[in-house]
Amino acid sequence: MQKIKDTYALALEDSHWSVPQNFDAMFNWNYDPERNAMMGLYRKGVEMQWDANERLDWSQELDEDNPEQLPDEMLPINGMAQFEKMSRKEKANVRKHFQAWQLSQFMQGEQGALICTAKIVTQVPDMDSKFYASTQVIDEARHVESYKRLLEKFQLAYPMTKPLQDLIEQTLLDSRWDMTYLGMQVVIEGLALASFAQIRDNAQNPLAAAVNAYVMQDESRHVAFGRLALRDYYPQLTEKERDEREEFLLEASYLMRDRFDAVEVWKNLGLDPVACGEHMYNSGFMTKFRSSLFQRIVPIVKDVGLWGPRIRKGYEEMGVMDYANQDVDQMQSDDESIALEFDARRRHIESMAARANGMTATAAAD
Repeated sequence: MQKIKDTYALALEDSHWSVPQNFDAMFNWNYDPERNAMMGLYRKGVEMQWDANERLDWSQELDEDNPEQLPDEMLPINGMAQFEKMSRKEKANVRKHFQAWQLSQFMQGEQGALICTAKIVTQVPDMDSKFYASTQVIDEARHVESYKRLLEKFQLAYPMTKPLQDLIEQTLLDSRWDMTYLGMQVVIEGLALASFAQIRDNAQNPLAAAVNAYVMQDESRHVAFGRLALRDYYPQLTEKERDEREEFLLEASYLMRDRFDAVEVWKNLGLDPVACGEHMYNSGFMTKFRSSLFQRIVPIVKDVGLWGPRIRKGYEEMGVMDYANQDVDQMQSDDESIALEFDARRRHIESMAARANGMTATAAAD
């Protein structure tokens, strides 16, 4: 199997990306728990660690024409005249590239989360948050591993898209610890959960669906971590300081909402990126998808106290204000339950296979 570095569809200028940092490493000599909710989340994070090598069945293969076996409407240029004129083989190649591009953004974004969370461990002042963030560091490493192994089956990968890179860089460059939470734990991971859910809930390929289900189980807990930390902190800020963070949130929200144009894919395949972008933007599926991206972000932003006129106006213009009263606790609970259902299905399949093998062995002995 080819290594990821040999499967990039676009040439990499460099295999490394350096982001200069300027913040203090914060030690805390008070090890006594300060927040029961945060320590409960930490204990849950410790107990729910899993091994990608054991929990996922990597022997499962991907479909040649539609690797994740997703519905046609989830390919955003489906129905476009140029796409519909393609042969079956050409359409399959477009599907493969778009799905690989999307999974690549997950993989690259998870490395961004890995680095941001390591920064949180170093920088955040309270020990409760350091404890929990330490569990998230290993979670994010496991997520990078899982998407990397899934992409190895595609034998195709894409570099990080520019809008995502810009937001991660902006998040890392800011020296204030809460901005790392806001950029990564709330915006990037909140949006990622909606993207993961599209694959988890629609992919007929069991491996692709399971990878996203298990990552979501962790990520919904990470978003809850950011919510707890910021809900305690933002009431202490001045109105001017909160306004500044609302402005960052809106810029980040627009940037991430519009990052799904996949221009790198269309250019690489020799398609007109402008025409593809226009078709994507106006497709019914993408309109619904762009809106659903914010179903977790909006209620969390409201909950942590960044709910001034500026942010409300921005979300009204984006058409996502209806999500303000979403029950994020219930969504987290659902993510956990769905992941456990995937576990149960795998155990059932393994039990049936073992039983069948046992019956075959008995028959052979007779």
